Amino acid sequence: MSATYELRGNVAVITLNNPPVNGLGYETRLGITTGLERALADAAVKAVVITGAGKAFSGGADIREFGSPKALAEPNLLSVILALEASTKPVVAAVHSVAMGGGLELALGCHYRVASPGTLVALPEVKIGLIPGAGGTQRLPRVIGVENAINMIVSGEPVKSEMLAMAPGQKLFQKIIEGDLMAGALAYAAEVADVRPLPLVRDLKVSHPSADAYVQFVKNMVAGMSKNFPAPLKCVEAVAGSLRLRFDDGMKLERELFIGLMSTPECKALRHAFMAERATSKIPDVPADTPVREVKKLAVIGAGTMGGGIAMNFLNAGIPVVMLEMKQEALDKGVGIIKKNYEAQVKKGKLKQDKLDARMALLSTTLNYADLKDADMVIEAVFEEMGVKEKVFKTLDEVMKPGAILASNTSTLDVDQIAAFTKRPQDVIGTHFFSPANVMKLLEVIRGKATAKDVLATVMALGKKIKKTTVVSGVCDGFIGNRMIEQYSRQAGFLLEEGCTPAQVDKAMEKFGMAMGPFRMGDLAGNDVGWYIRKRRYLEKPNLRYSKTADLLCELGRFGQKTSAGWYDYVPGKRDAIPSKVVTDMIEKHRAELGITPRKISDDEIVHRLVYALVNEGAKIVEEGIAMRASDIDMVYLTGYGFPLHRGGPMNYADTVGLFNVVAAMKRFAANPLDDAGFWTPAPLLAKLAAEGKSFS
Repeated sequence: MSATYELRGNVAVITLNNPPVNGLGYETRLGITTGLERALADAAVKAVVITGAGKAFSGGADIREFGSPKALAEPNLLSVILALEASTKPVVAAVHSVAMGGGLELALGCHYRVASPGTLVALPEVKIGLIPGAGGTQRLPRVIGVENAINMIVSGEPVKSEMLAMAPGQKLFQKIIEGDLMAGALAYAAEVADVRPLPLVRDLKVSHPSADAYVQFVKNMVAGMSKNFPAPLKCVEAVAGSLRLRFDDGMKLERELFIGLMSTPECKALRHAFMAERATSKIPDVPADTPVREVKKLAVIGAGTMGGGIAMNFLNAGIPVVMLEMKQEALDKGVGIIKKNYEAQVKKGKLKQDKLDARMALLSTTLNYADLKDADMVIEAVFEEMGVKEKVFKTLDEVMKPGAILASNTSTLDVDQIAAFTKRPQDVIGTHFFSPANVMKLLEVIRGKATAKDVLATVMALGKKIKKTTVVSGVCDGFIGNRMIEQYSRQAGFLLEEGCTPAQVDKAMEKFGMAMGPFRMGDLAGNDVGWYIRKRRYLEKPNLRYSKTADLLCELGRFGQKTSAGWYDYVPGKRDAIPSKVVTDMIEKHRAELGITPRKISDDEIVHRLVYALVNEGAKIVEEGIAMRASDIDMVYLTGYGFPLHRGGPMNYADTVGLFNVVAAMKRFAANPLDDAGFWTPAPLLAKLAAEGKSFS
């Protein structure tokens, strides 16, 4: 069993022992109830203490049981809590480190609770599209008040135990124990051993001086903040039930709301994303215990926007960085931008001045490659051109110490070719940061054919240390994200030729939930970047068709926000996208030259042509082994490309629609005579799964 039992004098101690966070899986739940029965049967036992081994009291449900019969097997969590409440001997929860979700609900079912200072307490179920399902919405308001409970449950954010203990009238923690928690818990258990009747949270009263008005106010506020997610409003509804219903009726309401949310597409998408994020670190041939190389010092080549952003990630994590440039002016400018970014955080209250000073003290600069020789890892962030990369990597091969990791921040180029510029291809890897690198959560880690397993394991661990979502990609042009976005952008161009305006396409995609549509995204990233890639494509694949509208735009010098003119017009210093007559005239002229009569195109067609373009290319990427799993593609798009979280990523969205329906829509699109011949041929994997009635998941 994943819970141990021992006697400490006349107190029975039940310790949850299910690493890493003492998830409340079946064996753990059974261990609690078995231990409790044993304590109740022993006349010598006067009280019971429940605690958690290692670094958590309990992180809640065991994610390894999600969706399995074990998750509901008796004793389920509700049954465990009822058993604790029914105990004829006092049960004290000794809470430390982490008490979240079901872990907090378990503690609320005990008669008393003591805690270590700094314990993170939360009911985070809203983050996976649910409400607490084991009494959290009914018991938490009874111990910290309705307003505090709603704030915690709707946000899902953790609060430190000592902060909760300071709340006026709180009954969550009877004591905050400095020092040895177990010693303090045993002493407290001895104090309450003979107290009767035993206090139950369910018996406490809930009230609010302006209950109806307050609940309506909160509902209005939450509705405005959570339009794509039903769970936050259901959290409010459940907590409001604690004000007007008897406890048992409130529990029934909570259960009904919980079960109703479980089947919503938003909940399924959030649970998919939750599991997918954890899956990204699982690499079949690189075990979790693979030794990693020590990275105590990092070098960055290039002090531009990308190089500076990359450096900030490591400075934030306390890792010294030496930054190299060819000219002192470029170095000074880069350092100035880093400092300015930190100062902006200080002004907003997100960073303290001493932290700024500490981070800047970790940064050094140089104009000489020889000064990088002691770095454990180097990341180049130079111009995206193979000739430039070749010079950099040949130089790094000469100066870097043996065992140093050589990483390229390339977004499209062949990492195997880059590795071949060195005599140590096993030490070369791709680290594709997304701009701005100090903000964007995604890091594509490009595994070359010669990349050593310990190099891959080291970079994945570093990604976690700098708080990135790291996704492994194989080597291909554009890797996962950019390879897919190219097909998305091609379809967007075809839509312009057929009758759409940039604003119509963008509005349709933004209504679907994308952070921004393809044309606003192009203006932000710089339309010249795509132009450069297309020029290469025209040489490599002369038969591959693109709409010429994007090239015509760039020929006008309209590169986007940086030139105050792209697909839209911009007022210098502002980011508002203003529809442009110049662009409209350009598109209409191009259409006329092609002999195309524009047609009315629905938002539904726009959305599905663009999203299914992503899905089809994603299926090829999975089939080729570039991505290890379809859910990795979803994480790339959720964290790097603004795909709507409530849809769970493009591959999950396709599963939700049904792959049979996706393929049927693609056949309809293929009948369009203006589209590129062959574009809508389903990827073999997609066609196979659709024919078999299966999904990517």
